[in-house]
Amino acid sequence: MPRRYVVQTGDEVLRKKCEEVKKFDGELWALLDDMKITVRAENGAGLAAPQVGVPIRAVVIDLEEGYFEMINPRILSVKGEQTGAEGCLSVKGKQGIVTRPAKVKAEYRDRHGRKHTVTGEGLFARCMCHEFDHLDGILYTDKASEVYDEPEEYGE
Repeated sequence: MPRRYVVQTGDEVLRKKCEEVKKFDGELWALLDDMKITVRAENGAGLAAPQVGVPIRAVVIDLEEGYFEMINPRILSVKGEQTGAEGCLSVKGKQGIVTRPAKVKAEYRDRHGRKHTVTGEGLFARCMCHEFDHLDGILYTDKASEVYDEPEEYGE
């Protein structure tokens, strides 16, 4: 289970619409395990497969609400609005102000192909939207009202 290289802005894989996962097998599980190691090593909240160079619809999210592996995720409903700072492991050294839904209900498959639904609020909702956008080739910088250099204490 190695830590993976996180691709950076300018890599074309970040702008591709990702393929739906059809095989829930050992290859997918290894990728998810590697993504978990990578997101924790990078001190991130989430990571999408294209960020490690694999253009499939898979994300991992690691927050207080728990660790989630979401395959073929789909937003079912949104409510409210929140505006705040976002960063991205693929956009090193920058942050931006982005408006996202305050509450998100999503459907996804786990590593075994079982269907689940989850409702997230606050940071969890923001993270789901941010990571799901990656699966359609969208970066937070595309939606940000402003982008600025990350404060130095966070830039290390």
